[in-house]
Parts: sequence; C-alpha cells; structure tokens
Amino acid sequence: MSKKYSYEFKLKIVQEYLNGTLGYTLLSKKYNISSKSQLQKWVNQYKKYGKEGLKTKKVINPELFILICQN
Repeated sequence: MSKKYSYEFKLKIVQEYLNGTLGYTLLSKKYNISSKSQLQKWVNQYKKYGKEGLKTKKVINPELFILICQN
C-alpha cells in the first residue's frame, strides 16, 4: 500500500524545490519520500494545475454514484 502525503506536506516540498534549494533526489531523501519520481509528479501537477493539483481527488464508484443520484 502506498504512503499518503498531506496536501500541506506536498505543497511545502514542491515550494522548496521551486525555490531552488535542493533537487529531486536530495529533497526525497531529506523528507523520506519513497522515490524522486513521486516528487517530480507533484511538481508537474503543481505547474499544470496550481495548488489544486496537489489535493487528493476523491473517486466514487460509478454504480454508487447512480444509486446516490436516484435517491
């Protein structure tokens, strides 16, 4: 099971990266992030969607959605 990171944590790390203090590898090690590719994903999401790109998306089962809408 993958580790879950809070929105605040991701934002802090992304901003630190964008400030240019450390690269992906060193930031990943500093904050004990499983891989630098995870950090790269966060940075890309932030650049593309802003802060909203770092928030966890809630996914609902389509069948459950239909049931909810019918009631």
